[in-house]
Amino acid sequence: MLSYISIFVKTIRSGTAIGALVREAEYGQSKADFINKLSIALKEANETLYWLILLHETKYLTTKSFDSIKSDIEELLKLLIASIKTAKLNSKSA
Repeated sequence: MLSYISIFVKTIRSGTAIGALVREAEYGQSKADFINKLSIALKEANETLYWLILLHETKYLTTKSFDSIKSDIEELLKLLIASIKTAKLNSKSA
């Protein structure tokens, strides 16, 4: 079983990777690279949500904190999905 400290570390790792990947995508070498980086950021955001749920279910994160963070992550997931879809559509029409 994972300790709560290792779960916190995993949450921080995946959570900070999102921003780094979005930043990398801004200077992607191609449209495909841009889409790939955003797709990885999407996976990291989903993983972050998983770890947050685990922290909440094990009572290491209060419901108030969890609900606030969860709505932010869900909004981020929606933004990433929309950005990836738009980029894919634009790459087909280019």
